[in-house]
Amino acid sequence: MTTWLEKANELAPEWTDFRRELHRYPELSFEEAETASKVTQRLDRLGIPYRTGVGGHGIVAEIVGERSGPIVALRADMDALPIQEETGVPFASSRPGIMHACGHDAHTAILLGAAELLAGGAKLNGTVRLLFQSAEEINAGAKAMIEQGVLNGVSEIYGLHNLPTLSAGWAATRAGSMMGSVDRIEIFLKGKGGHGAIPDQSIDPVVCASAIVQALQTVVSREVSPFDPVVVTIGSIRAGEANNVIPHTCEMTGTVRAFHPDVRDGLAERIERIVQRIAEGYQCEARLNYIRQVPVLVNPDENVAHVNAIIDNTIGSERRIHALPTLAGEDFSVYLNHIPGCFFWLGSGPEKDAQSAYGLHHPKYRLNEQCIPLGAALLADIAISRLAALSAYE
Repeated sequence: MTTWLEKANELAPEWTDFRRELHRYPELSFEEAETASKVTQRLDRLGIPYRTGVGGHGIVAEIVGERSGPIVALRADMDALPIQEETGVPFASSRPGIMHACGHDAHTAILLGAAELLAGGAKLNGTVRLLFQSAEEINAGAKAMIEQGVLNGVSEIYGLHNLPTLSAGWAATRAGSMMGSVDRIEIFLKGKGGHGAIPDQSIDPVVCASAIVQALQTVVSREVSPFDPVVVTIGSIRAGEANNVIPHTCEMTGTVRAFHPDVRDGLAERIERIVQRIAEGYQCEARLNYIRQVPVLVNPDENVAHVNAIIDNTIGSERRIHALPTLAGEDFSVYLNHIPGCFFWLGSGPEKDAQSAYGLHHPKYRLNEQCIPLGAALLADIAISRLAALSAYE
């Protein structure tokens, strides 16, 4: 009996060519019109019905089995990053300053591969819903799709992300918290501008900003348990134009990450208190915008166990490792806030010394395309097995 992976390997050259086409013509978040068009052309060829324009340029397609039953969703993201590519590969980005540096081109090819396997005669006890999502990189696509009803009737959802520091042919899973929440902070300070040589007649928002940057680190070191990972990073400070002028205002932006939902819930109040009290001490006016973007990605134990079984059956348990936690974020967590499912890592690195490979979002990031057929086979098998199990309970 031919396995799903064997079928996937037979079809892999075509999927790889498609991935390279997407890589050559990347598109930024909420601008994925050409990418979406290429995806729908493939779906047309496969005879899979779909609707477009969901949550931006997102696509929702369905493969309906012969028997009615539950719905299981599979998701891939499609957007690229504002990065100048430096890989030197023949199919490198033709668009200056835009690159598929996170492998979403491969994710899209993998989901289309899974669709081809499922549409090619798989026995489905229900429906597989395919979500091709916009704007993951700006943490907006999942929310936009959910608002348009993509999870209506869905029992479970599954997805993956390539990992270049893990060799292709391997996978990594983690139950419970796996990836951090992502929140954005914007801090606006108003002082009193003046001459740089006469500071006593001014109120310096830059000095105030420097004190706030330092004090925010005490949220991590003094207000949260050392066993609860938290990051507060100020990534930009904008104030003034001249070297001899004390500016009137200063603006800062940053990112806040946490690994446990209850810890995340208390961070906004702590940051607000520190910003306001320090600003008052420096005679500045302050305003904080705390923007909650995506929650902690939490994989339910039961769903991870199902995925582990598929991985072990496909490549062997010796090629599945326990994923380390990371405070990098993923808006797949928004789906998991609504329904159960599992998100896992798919190795996409070189066979040797993968831990030394360029990581995600690097201009020299390169994907080992051998991961594409394995990813497609895993997603297809997960959908088939979960529909079979869920339908047995109906």
